[in-house]
Amino acid sequence: MNPFDELQTMVQHLISNVASGPFVGGLTTYTPYIILILLLVVVIVFVAKSQLSLVPKNRFVGVVEFLVDFAQNNMGYGVMGNAAKEHIPFLLTLFIFILVSNLVGIIPGSRAATGTIGSTLPLAGISFVYFTYHGIKKQGGLHYLKSFAPSGLKPAPLAAVIWFLEFFSMILRLLTLSVRLFANMLAGHLLLGTLAIMVYLFIQPIIAGITAVNLGFTLVSLLWLLLLVVMYAMEVFVACVQAYIFTLLSSVYVYLATEEH
Repeated sequence: MNPFDELQTMVQHLISNVASGPFVGGLTTYTPYIILILLLVVVIVFVAKSQLSLVPKNRFVGVVEFLVDFAQNNMGYGVMGNAAKEHIPFLLTLFIFILVSNLVGIIPGSRAATGTIGSTLPLAGISFVYFTYHGIKKQGGLHYLKSFAPSGLKPAPLAAVIWFLEFFSMILRLLTLSVRLFANMLAGHLLLGTLAIMVYLFIQPIIAGITAVNLGFTLVSLLWLLLLVVMYAMEVFVACVQAYIFTLLSSVYVYLATEEH
């Protein structure tokens, strides 16, 4: 049988399996993964904290310390300067949760907790509420609203238009943050799944019997396998980059909300 004859059916099954569906008591199939990631992050933090020392004693603690330093210096102080000290715990929590979610999601057979809009939109909402709260806290409610248009801008109709556009772009941050993360992780999951299906379909004939045609299918399968390995490494990189981008943008939004301009 031609492997391509089965491809469409198996890809459709993959898509339906990846899609968020009902689980138990109104929860979705992604809910257990979100809970798992929360528990995993808590375990990582407590284990790393219990083994802290001046010089890291093992690779695990060294990796955790590297992630903490990276988030502090690049997404915290690198964006907000000394003002970042107050926001480091929030940024670290956001970064580590998304990073672990993304990496767990590319383990074969698992789901990315960030692979559904049902989880990335609440994450974006948390970021939105956080920077809005601190913007109002720092500048006051009225001054915060007025800050969407540069002070002294004239004429008044132009100031009103710019204020509306800036306010609308601020609301859109909910969508840009959530959709960017969700779309990248879902697309990566589907790509890896499709490549794995191609490997399986092209190597399956050789199991039935060795023929010249089947050997040809096997050679093609090896090419798909090589591409799968390359794309898997690329997806690990994308998982890290998306956690970085989400946290970096959240840091920028906090900075813009709390600094007068």
